Amino acid sequence: MKIQARFRFFFQVDIPTIYTDRAKLGRLLPRGVTKVVAMKLDTKAMRHLAAEDWRVLTAVEIGSKNHEIIPTPLIESISKLRGGANRVHKSISALAKVGLIARLKEAKYDGYRLTYGGLDYLALHTYASRKEVYSVGNRIGVGKESDILVVADDRGAQKVLKIHRLGRISFRTVKANRDYLRKRQGGSWMYLSRLAAEKEFAFMRALRDEGFPVPEPISQSRHTVLMELVDAFPLRQISEVPDPAALYAELISMILRLARHGLIHGDFNEFNILIKEETKSNKEPSSEKGKEVETAEEKEEKLTITPILIDFPQMVSMDHQNAEMYFDRDVNCVKRFFERRFHFVSTQPGPFFKDAKKTVGKDGAKRLDAAVEASGFSKKALKDLEAAIREQQEARGGQASLGEGGDGESTDEDEDDDEDGEDNGDSEEDSLSGEENNNSKADKSEISTKVLSINDET
Repeated sequence: MKIQARFRFFFQVDIPTIYTDRAKLGRLLPRGVTKVVAMKLDTKAMRHLAAEDWRVLTAVEIGSKNHEIIPTPLIESISKLRGGANRVHKSISALAKVGLIARLKEAKYDGYRLTYGGLDYLALHTYASRKEVYSVGNRIGVGKESDILVVADDRGAQKVLKIHRLGRISFRTVKANRDYLRKRQGGSWMYLSRLAAEKEFAFMRALRDEGFPVPEPISQSRHTVLMELVDAFPLRQISEVPDPAALYAELISMILRLARHGLIHGDFNEFNILIKEETKSNKEPSSEKGKEVETAEEKEEKLTITPILIDFPQMVSMDHQNAEMYFDRDVNCVKRFFERRFHFVSTQPGPFFKDAKKTVGKDGAKRLDAAVEASGFSKKALKDLEAAIREQQEARGGQASLGEGGDGESTDEDEDDDEDGEDNGDSEEDSLSGEENNNSKADKSEISTKVLSINDET
């Protein structure tokens, strides 16, 4: 019996193909799906940016480390273009027009700030230079702090690009006297989003090396992580599984295995567990008749389901001061979901943190919390990121609490609140393109699947 998905949004579209016929596109959608949100990232402008424009955009990024609004003279100084101030101002105008930088309307001096669109372009530019990403497809997932896109390299191999956006909810609620912002008031959202990406990539690589079922991490740049595309469905979309007890036991076993390696996922729920269907090798038929016709029971025995774990920015050590709370919350999330969705209740109590704590490092298990710290992700970075995630959860009234959905889907209204009150030169809206905000309110069934090469003229 195959698992059934309630909403099959995670369909794959052949990236090198441009679909302009809505009737043809409709046949690509799984049954029951009539609307799909168009992707947010618009890369049309990338092919039109000159080398000087990239230098100016990079200069704005460098200036953001110490300035919220980067003074124009500083941009000129950092970029060091041969054409001098005139050439810099020309590039600034071009970048502002497409929403990659923005001017604050009531700033005390003439200057610009880097937008999320600008940071997206810089990350994509880096991947293109590494020949890791050639084209950008649809957005296949969106959460409170991230966007998930399908991308492809120059050979057409599909991958997943996760873009962290910790400023999406609103950093206006984050107080300037917080420890993790005390020395980084200018680039807080960039700093924290980059920390989230670096932490996720580090843990994915460590977990993958130890044989955990996680997507293969490929590369990381700024606030983004490039990873393997897994053909699977989120557990929250699954309405039926062949054996709920076996799946429950496998998930609890994964929590305990993480604990042996010194880790707690911190967001172990139906939003961050993918279910992958796999088929076993064919059984030898018992008769000539069996070679021609397989029974339904034989077909059912071929199906296996494998849970894949995703989303690691909130992962903590078993030595964390609140480790017991995080551990118990992960366990209870699984218990509640299985009782609600599959009407399954385990007859065994626990597992309990005190018992899991005794297994840390046992049987030759490598302490991955120590390994990630040794790789260069410092305790200070972990503290900064944890404080930011906690602050954002409090800002939205606990909607992102682990028991209530984690990094679930959001609507088009969940846009970057930081963009209010800014001027982009010739553009009235601070978005990737002037058309984006207009199109976002249009009929969502009009799906954009245009493939845009991102390394032409870069």
